[in-house]
Amino acid sequence: MLAADYRIRPMESRDYGELSALCARVYPEEEPYTVEELAAHHRAFPDGQFVAEYVPTGAAVGAHYTLILRLKDFRVDDPWEVLTAGGTFADHDPVNGHTLYGADIMVSPEHRHHGLAAELTAAARRLVVTRRLWRMVGASRLPGYGRRMGEMTAAEYVRRVVAGELVDPVLTVHLKDGWQVVRAIRGYLQHDPESGNWAAVIQWINPECPPPAELALA
Repeated sequence: MLAADYRIRPMESRDYGELSALCARVYPEEEPYTVEELAAHHRAFPDGQFVAEYVPTGAAVGAHYTLILRLKDFRVDDPWEVLTAGGTFADHDPVNGHTLYGADIMVSPEHRHHGLAAELTAAARRLVVTRRLWRMVGASRLPGYGRRMGEMTAAEYVRRVVAGELVDPVLTVHLKDGWQVVRAIRGYLQHDPESGNWAAVIQWINPECPPPAELALA
């Protein structure tokens, strides 16, 4: 449950500067989103950009950026750069798309452990249901895998995390939140040594919408 001092709301133009700075703090090894990129995301799909606000100050302390894709046009192991058209969201396809892609979710380090990531995800899932999309797809980092790379493959690591034999700091949380693993992929993010540059494609299926005829659940 969301703590009383926070709320989830749609992104507003006043948030761009704060969210760019937040991205730089959360991902110090990556180029942060610029104000111009965030504005482009907002123009492309305003209903799909969510902000966690700290009510006492009005500050944007978390965000979830999404777009709708027709995933038949992509491969399941395509990296983030491909799925987001280089971070521009220019491939957002609300007419033919059936999958909400969670391009990014982030929470300020000072505001973690208040349920913000879970509530941002819940907001995106409600959008899936409202728009009668088939599913939501994202990717989970595997920060526990880097130190186990010499012991097992990424696929074996993911299988054991799913089975509950191992605990991964990120993937285990996603599994408890109702996500399913599709497969392990390499190179989803280019600068993630903790994960050995591996990730897991994850999905959440909308129970109220059948899969499109062009796709099978597998």
